[in-house]
Amino acid sequence: MANKNQDANNGKITLDRKILVSIINLAAKEINGVESVTNSARPWYKKLFKKYDDGVEIKFEKNGVLTIDVYINIHIGYNVPDIAYRVQENVRNSLATMVALKPLKINIHVINVECDKEVANA
Repeated sequence: MANKNQDANNGKITLDRKILVSIINLAAKEINGVESVTNSARPWYKKLFKKYDDGVEIKFEKNGVLTIDVYINIHIGYNVPDIAYRVQENVRNSLATMVALKPLKINIHVINVECDKEVANA
């Protein structure tokens, strides 16, 4: 159930994957221009055989390297590379501040650009 273990002077600290996913989701949604974090882009067969949590994929490698993939939808009218960079930095800072993790890679996948309902109906 727990995926990240850290040895401290007095014992062991264990973090559950759900905690990391919620921190990453909140960090991504804090950025102005991000509509949502989504898992709709994954093929159906990958959803059946591999565990994905709310548009976030976390991989712990054997050598302690952490790789994160975040799938997001953004609002129309925002600069896509700028949004992706700000999401990367916010996820990196949130993980470092809250749980003292420093991921090697944070990959941001922009899945869709959402229009406002007023613009779409016009």
